[in-house]
Amino acid sequence: MSQWKQVQQLEVKFLEQVDYFYDDNFPMEIRQVLAAWIESQDWDTASNHESMATVLFSNLLTQLERQCLQEQNFLQRHNLKRIHQQLQVKYKTNPLHMASVISNCLREERRIIATASVQEQGPLEKSMQNSAAFERQKNMDNRVAVIRSSVQMMDQAVKYLEDMQDDFDFRFKTLQSRDPAERNTMYVKQEVTTLQEMLNQLDFKRKEILSKMVDVIKEIDALMNAQLSPELMDWKRRQQIACIGGPLLTGLDQLQNWFTLTAQSLFQIKRQLDKLGELILKVTYDGDPITQQKPQMEEQVKYLIYHLIKSSFVVEKQPCMPTHPQKPLIIKTQVQFTTKVRLLVKLPEVDYQLKVKTTFDKDLPPGRVNRQFFILTNNTKVMDVEESSNGCLSVEFRHLQLKERKYINGTKGNEGPLTVTEELHSLSFEAQFCMQGLNIDLETCSLPLVVISNVSQLPGGWASVMWYNLLTDEPKNLAFFSSPLRASWSQLSEVLSWQFSTFAGRGLNREQLNMLGDKLLGQQASHNDCQVSWSRFCKENIPGKPFSFWMWLDSILELIKKHLLPIWIDGYIMGFVSKETERALLKEKEPGTFLLRFSESHLGGITFTWVEQAENGEAKFNSVEPYTKSRLSALPFADIIRDYKVIADGIVPENPLKFLYPDIPKDEAFGKHYNSQQRKAFPYIPSVLIPISTFPIATPPPSSSPEPPMTPGMFDMLNQHLSPFDIETAMSSPYSD
Repeated sequence: MSQWKQVQQLEVKFLEQVDYFYDDNFPMEIRQVLAAWIESQDWDTASNHESMATVLFSNLLTQLERQCLQEQNFLQRHNLKRIHQQLQVKYKTNPLHMASVISNCLREERRIIATASVQEQGPLEKSMQNSAAFERQKNMDNRVAVIRSSVQMMDQAVKYLEDMQDDFDFRFKTLQSRDPAERNTMYVKQEVTTLQEMLNQLDFKRKEILSKMVDVIKEIDALMNAQLSPELMDWKRRQQIACIGGPLLTGLDQLQNWFTLTAQSLFQIKRQLDKLGELILKVTYDGDPITQQKPQMEEQVKYLIYHLIKSSFVVEKQPCMPTHPQKPLIIKTQVQFTTKVRLLVKLPEVDYQLKVKTTFDKDLPPGRVNRQFFILTNNTKVMDVEESSNGCLSVEFRHLQLKERKYINGTKGNEGPLTVTEELHSLSFEAQFCMQGLNIDLETCSLPLVVISNVSQLPGGWASVMWYNLLTDEPKNLAFFSSPLRASWSQLSEVLSWQFSTFAGRGLNREQLNMLGDKLLGQQASHNDCQVSWSRFCKENIPGKPFSFWMWLDSILELIKKHLLPIWIDGYIMGFVSKETERALLKEKEPGTFLLRFSESHLGGITFTWVEQAENGEAKFNSVEPYTKSRLSALPFADIIRDYKVIADGIVPENPLKFLYPDIPKDEAFGKHYNSQQRKAFPYIPSVLIPISTFPIATPPPSSSPEPPMTPGMFDMLNQHLSPFDIETAMSSPYSD
């Protein structure tokens, strides 16, 4: 079943989540009409390769044009044409962004499908989708709008005050210019009285404006502390969870809108205070409220601007190697990686003015890590305006590269208790913001990074990234693995399911997670309250095995991704099931019923077990030796199931696999995945690679007669089907995994 069909069968509460991220990212109409084509493209890779993204963007437009021509419904055809034009405008100059958007949408669909299959959201999922979030955002929108309106009205009040003061100033200077001899006349006395009334009114108006300014400044201060900063921290936490496979990260554009409107209000108040400062140069008096209050208010406004701008400098895209787009925060030495920084305050006055410098392990205390690195490539770029998006100010470093620092004595630094993949590093970004006489040093940093020098260290590095971002939101806790926190099984199982939905297109259901819980923690009625240590998850070997739990699970993920993906997505691999449960499931089934599960004794192996009826009427179970990546590289797994044969006691080979558990005919389940391509071998006789298992031939008792020789007919039959160069022999029974 296609992914989009699975989405359409979800319950309403899950469909609402799908609707939410498509509204903000990509037209759902295109997802609907081009579902099969979209799912057949490699958007993950394209999101990090501009040439591939450009080709896919062009192909997408072509596919959409064809759909428009075929569409019979006038209104639908009109909508598709409109969307075609919108896509051209939005992504023509940045096809990478489009590829990234579609990749994220497909990933989010897989995660929601996985969540729905479990029937219960995990703790992280619930925390990322708080029902009160929508109300908070509405309240935030209203509050920012009220502040903005109040500041605009103060502009009018300051202008009115300026006009009042100009009128007073003119009449006062006119009176001063009159002949001293006329000062005691009735007219002059009336003018003095009028000027006094005007001054009283001017004083009242100044106090009124300053009082309103104080109220607005207090409101902005409260907004920043009580809502804006928590919303930013919430986004940063959601970014951490998204990095390890969690819900799609949205909301940055909304944050930028709030930050920008708040900054505009603060800078406008600063200009209003500057204007009031100009007014007192012309007219001031004893007890002038502007003279008394303005210095303190200016300091408060500068303080708020300083903290707002400082906090608006964020890492929009965490460091990531293009070769592993779904595993950010792992960097391999001398391999290019990308990262992106954004300023959430959008002000035209600072466009193209901010130069960002990036530094690796800035101010890292000596002895904190065993290895030290430096950036090999250009580490300085100017922030640019993204015309294709919402006009945000950002800079993307696409060609950064690390190199390990060599030491004179040949060592690599102090030896410590941490492994290479437990050492955490940081990438820092610096810039200087200058506007209206304010100079603000900006600095932000990435989430902690793991630096590897060999691809074999990637699984361990990813385990560290998952564990860190699952358990802490401290961005600078680089000593985390000196004393790593424990994870609850309810947290960890949710993240493990995300790994399968992200990397393999289908998450884990409750039964599969229970088996993993038993594997890691032992059999229990419930694992949710159990605590898992970092060492048990990743460092200690499974009892009786030469590998850890995570290495075993990661090898299965790799096997699925490279050799079993279509069958896994279809849900035909039960995968994580114990031998005891396997036999209980198959015991009452028809002979020839089989199921697929992952090997518990091999790294990255899959086996199948089928049930037969023994002579005494009892169920007999047979398991084939696990197929690993080396064997599956030569023959697709679906073809193995189709062609599998068993030879026992010289009997003609037969395929014992009839029904996929519970009762799906084998060809119905796997038929669409068979390799149907016909090889042209003329003038040679075609050959077929057939996987077989050989049951051991029992030694006949002494009294029995010798086995009769193979007849020529039987020899010709076997010779026709089996070639010594094409037979893949795999010992089956009595194999036990």
